[in-house]
Amino acid sequence: MTPITLQWLSLVGIIWLQSINGTNSNFPAYSSQLKLLLSISQLQLNNLAFASDAGKLFGWLSGIAADYLPLWLVLIFGSSLGLIGYGIQYLFLIGYISNLSYGLIFFLTILAGNSICWINTVCYLVTIKNFPQDRQLAIGLTGSYLGLSAKIYTNFVDVIVFHSSPVGRARVYLLLSSVLPFAISVVAAPVVRVINVGKIITKRSKVAFILILVITIATGVFAVMGSLGSASSWLSPFTSAVGIVSLLLAPLLIPLGQQIRQLILAIGLNREEKVYIEEISEDSMEKMESGVKSRDNSISSEIDEFSESVDDNTTETKDEISVVEEIGVKLMLRRLNFWLYFFVYLFGITLGLVFLNNLGQIAESRRCSASVLVSLSSSFGFFGRLIPSLKKYYKISRTAFVVALMAPTGGAFFLLVNTNNLWLYMSTAIIGVCTGAMTSISATLTAELFGTKHFGVNHNVVVVNIPIGSCLFGYLAALVYRKQGGSAADGKCFGVDCYRSTFILWGSLCFFGTFLALMLYARTRKFYLHNSQRS
Repeated sequence: MTPITLQWLSLVGIIWLQSINGTNSNFPAYSSQLKLLLSISQLQLNNLAFASDAGKLFGWLSGIAADYLPLWLVLIFGSSLGLIGYGIQYLFLIGYISNLSYGLIFFLTILAGNSICWINTVCYLVTIKNFPQDRQLAIGLTGSYLGLSAKIYTNFVDVIVFHSSPVGRARVYLLLSSVLPFAISVVAAPVVRVINVGKIITKRSKVAFILILVITIATGVFAVMGSLGSASSWLSPFTSAVGIVSLLLAPLLIPLGQQIRQLILAIGLNREEKVYIEEISEDSMEKMESGVKSRDNSISSEIDEFSESVDDNTTETKDEISVVEEIGVKLMLRRLNFWLYFFVYLFGITLGLVFLNNLGQIAESRRCSASVLVSLSSSFGFFGRLIPSLKKYYKISRTAFVVALMAPTGGAFFLLVNTNNLWLYMSTAIIGVCTGAMTSISATLTAELFGTKHFGVNHNVVVVNIPIGSCLFGYLAALVYRKQGGSAADGKCFGVDCYRSTFILWGSLCFFGTFLALMLYARTRKFYLHNSQRS
């Protein structure tokens, strides 16, 4: 295969990996069964939910491993952690393993959550290095599939055990969460690797990206229609699953088309060469020699042009290195830009994720459908992840874009205190789309601020704030909720007051994060201005 074919084949492999890598979003599907089997309290169950995010505390290990080990080995090892973490819990649910302690379940949940970091690290590194000129577009397209992961798992579960009991569905969720990422990693490992294709942008690459974008949007629209169909029964689980799988296989048409085109070109060149040789005769040797000389001159001129282009690319690369500083984690932790970015992430993306993780409890307190809110946040989050992919169509730096996304997120938190549920739906959509967009931006922003050489470690250090925020903000919300529902026998709370103080605090923190984002924008303005002038 040609390098270009392998380049696009690696993107297809990353799409498949991202589409099944959101296993932590499946936790609500079997958490009640774990609570029943372990005889634990709601607070202890919340601890297990935190444990899934706590795996990111050790995500930097995957970054270090990626610096010294082959990426295929990092991928297989990471998926093996999920196979062990979820697999043992599955064996516990089916009764094959008995007397599994709460502490061991907690550890296994951390292990399973950590496996996600290993797969993400490989996906980000390969995407950034294989598509240096279109890294944000490639990351946005592939990362959007992570938002559909829960829907994909649900489709498979519905096909296998549609009318089964909650216990049966929980078992299938855990089985798929353990086996599916490992199986896809084994399939994708040979092609998900760094390909040296240079920085040449062709019309074919632009067309290929457009086709991938169309397929991605079609996949998201079909997933939303499938969610609506599951409620109205006009779309069967089997049809929905077949449609999703077909759309996940559709990106294979891109590298397949590239390979067919190369084969056709190769066959055409061979035919021309054969005809050329057959027409040569003894009395035309002089003409042939003159033709060879002219072809040599032509080739020499092409080599000169290529050398000039290489020199230009070398100059550009040197210029880029002078702008994008490659720094390690120790130096990064001493930079003010890192801490500004860290807390912007904490008060933006992390707060949004904590809100989305509490949607079930929030919906119950407002006496509305949790499935509607979750579907709303998932669909808007999916399309939010796609927005940064269209950066070429608008002139705004990524730090300025973060400011533009933080401000409406903070405003949405304050709108949540309104008693009208219409504002609840609108705010959920706003937080979903903004959180999705900022998540998509974060990987590219880390690479632009601190370089790509140590990206695996650097970005995993940044996302450490997710488990920190999940613990801090999640427990704070739980304490306020328990205080408001203290008079109820079952501890449940109903009404706007259950989360009023929490939403006001979260909105205030998000606006403070907006101020920090403005500072980061001011400090990086010259960097992006210089890059825009060069481009």
